[in-house]
Amino acid sequence: MPMPVTITELEIPGVLLVECGCFFDDRGFFSEIYSEPVWCEAGFTRRFVQDNLSLSRKGTLRGMHYQLDPNGMGKLVHAIKGAAFDVGVDLREGSPTFGKWIGRELNADNRYALWFPAGFAHGFVALEDETLVYYKCDSCHAPDAERSLCYNDPAVGIEWPAQPTIISDKDATAPLLADAEYNFKFQPSS
Repeated sequence: MPMPVTITELEIPGVLLVECGCFFDDRGFFSEIYSEPVWCEAGFTRRFVQDNLSLSRKGTLRGMHYQLDPNGMGKLVHAIKGAAFDVGVDLREGSPTFGKWIGRELNADNRYALWFPAGFAHGFVALEDETLVYYKCDSCHAPDAERSLCYNDPAVGIEWPAQPTIISDKDATAPLLADAEYNFKFQPSS
């Protein structure tokens, strides 16, 4: 029997909060975190072509990453162990929320997922040691299209709940929004 899924569009158009059904018993729980027919029935029709998994220590920042079109990458993000504050920044020209960020805590207890369509810089900070973040992508990794956005750009103003303490050189030197390269156009149905 398929498990229900609730998909809610958040305050930035195109960004979705996903709550998957869960069955609990004395063994623990079981959840279908993705079922194409159930999700299609709920209105989500993107196809996934790549899955990623990262393990991070508390304080690790991963982001803010994106790929230029035509290799733009939408991401469905879950924290399956530990906790992460997951963030997207709207880089779609013409969007009423261009340059704005949205974030939520994803953790093993709330079992939420966030969907960021192509056109968003994405990143997270691990709030606990051994945080496992799993995400499904609707495009494959394209190294030549990779770009990054500064995680602490004052013009964007992301309010991280914990100061990142472990940051790669790539992420520490990412350009500000004013200097970033992006080529996304806002589509009201994205």
